[in-house]
Amino acid sequence: MGAHKSIHVDKAKLEIRVNFLKKLCCSRTLPPLSATCAASPFSMAIGRFCVKHNNLFGRSETLDVSLHKGLHDSNLLIAFRRPLPLYIGQPCITLQHVISPEVGIHGIPTHKFSHSSSGDVRSSKLSIGFDYMDESSASSNWSTTTSVNFKQIHFMNDGGRSISRDLDGFPVSFSGNSFDNMIVVKQESKYERITNDRFSYLSLQMEQGIPCHSNLMTFNRFKIVASRGLKIGPTFFSTRVTGGSIVGSIAPHLAFAIGGPDSVRGYGEGAVGSGQSCLVSRGELTFPLNERLEGVVFLDSGSDLRSSHKVPGNPGVRKGKPGSGFGIGCGIRLKYKLAHITVDYAMNAFQQGMFYFGINMA
Repeated sequence: MGAHKSIHVDKAKLEIRVNFLKKLCCSRTLPPLSATCAASPFSMAIGRFCVKHNNLFGRSETLDVSLHKGLHDSNLLIAFRRPLPLYIGQPCITLQHVISPEVGIHGIPTHKFSHSSSGDVRSSKLSIGFDYMDESSASSNWSTTTSVNFKQIHFMNDGGRSISRDLDGFPVSFSGNSFDNMIVVKQESKYERITNDRFSYLSLQMEQGIPCHSNLMTFNRFKIVASRGLKIGPTFFSTRVTGGSIVGSIAPHLAFAIGGPDSVRGYGEGAVGSGQSCLVSRGELTFPLNERLEGVVFLDSGSDLRSSHKVPGNPGVRKGKPGSGFGIGCGIRLKYKLAHITVDYAMNAFQQGMFYFGINMA
């Protein structure tokens, strides 16, 4: 059962999307939050709540408030942006609080690595900071975003109790306590170019942990994403390559998790590996079947580049992750005016298959 309501009041927009789901069986990847959650009707509700005001103080300031709630995670984001001339840039003050299971790092691969069960580690991430977007070079398809954030990551088990170690007794944080604090400066440069028969995308990200205090983490985390698409007759071929590495202080929660629907399909979240470095490639060939229906074949692969032992506690090896893997499969894309529906079937290197289903609002 679902509900969707949108209200406009004095240039403010309120949008509510709520789905009340009946739990037919336990998730194959995560356990219930706790026994008390099962007794609460709100524990079965998933959805998104959004409030947007485009003229908060009469000077075209924008206030965005959004809350996403899933069965096992939540994400609260508050952003205030004051528009300035493009040659100055667009500053934004943000506050974000995310609660999510750390399945990608501490999850336990099951069903021939096609799923990941909970490792009894969850994180509560609070981020307060300032973003600055420079669109002055938009004519050359480049944009740059710089942000400075204070972040605190607090760890707990599935029952909500604070923890400093995982089930095997290894620390889950860099500090050895139940939380890590850091001041992070992040810069991301993006290049995007789209034409009728091809597209190009490049993202360069760098995160620097600033050692303002001895209790703060010091690290450099680099990530690059390159994607290319080309129309070949009636078909369309696209590829994406993602790579990254960490230099300096590293905690398990900073490691790269490999595997999952956005990484290597056919594997559970982080079931391929979790390392200090990573390299993931995805290739798809899409072909039309009729006006609304498309077919797709794909091949994904990923590796931790033999860097799992550099992550404190070596969670990848302890959980039995192979460190590299590939997934091959096919799927369909059904396009309507209001939504795009995707269905994929992927098989991993251990010949274990699984389905993926998604709906994207157009």
